[in-house]
Amino acid sequence: MTHLRKIMLEELERRNYAQTTIHSYLSAVAEFSLHFHRPPNQLGPDHIRQYQAYLFGQRKLAPSTVTQRLAALRFFYIKTLRKPWSVTETPYPKKVQRLPIILSSEEVAQLIDSALTPFHHIVLMTLYATGVRRAELTRLKITDIDSRRMIIHIQGGKGRKDRDVMLSPTLLKALREYWRELRRKPTDWLFPGGRWHTANHPITTKVVWNACRKAAQRAGIHKKIHPHTLRHCFATHLLEAGADLRTIQVLLGHRDLEETTIYLHLSQRHLNATASPLDSLPLKDKVAQSE
Repeated sequence: MTHLRKIMLEELERRNYAQTTIHSYLSAVAEFSLHFHRPPNQLGPDHIRQYQAYLFGQRKLAPSTVTQRLAALRFFYIKTLRKPWSVTETPYPKKVQRLPIILSSEEVAQLIDSALTPFHHIVLMTLYATGVRRAELTRLKITDIDSRRMIIHIQGGKGRKDRDVMLSPTLLKALREYWRELRRKPTDWLFPGGRWHTANHPITTKVVWNACRKAAQRAGIHKKIHPHTLRHCFATHLLEAGADLRTIQVLLGHRDLEETTIYLHLSQRHLNATASPLDSLPLKDKVAQSE
């Protein structure tokens, strides 16, 4: 580990940044340095501008990804090198608001039923039943399942926030069946890693991603689906079933209610509640006109 990397790591850790953020920030600075084949402390604003253009023009990265890379560089220059940072010279890219893909209830059922293995099946069920992020799912512990109160504790979610979500009776039954089939009962993690899921560490987010991708292929669903799709489906289907936005916000762990309002644009119930103005026009029947 280089001296600069060590200092940056210490600055991140003493501010209690999440491990995922620490990893992404360190990787971003390392990639920036590798791109120019020079130590990052020898690179300045001109290099950052060139690198930002490269990320958009050649790497074709999304604005949110470029923003994360810039945030890492900003932290490095301000907190590690103690240098000034000009927002004017290195502006964050404009956000693009895209609506996520939503599956119907029938498609979700088809996806789960098409899971490659029983383990993938319970992973997909848990994603949809709770609306958790894939990283949150991998960190679930056995003690997080409270069958008496019928809730699941989500510890250390995004922003290091804890929250509780509902424990579906259907999911509880499936979890118990999954538990009975395990070769070796885990003592800590709900979804242990390793080939036979008997390791003393949890599964990785890549396992969750693969479970979703392979199930979609087997189900013949051609939409672009990833684990977060089931989180979007969870929220949208709750809204269509009559749940209020504030409840959904709490279940998802959103900091701001505005983040949750995107599901108003996706809910079929809300979209169909308002008729198109075309339906009120006194148009003449084309068939009658031709006659």
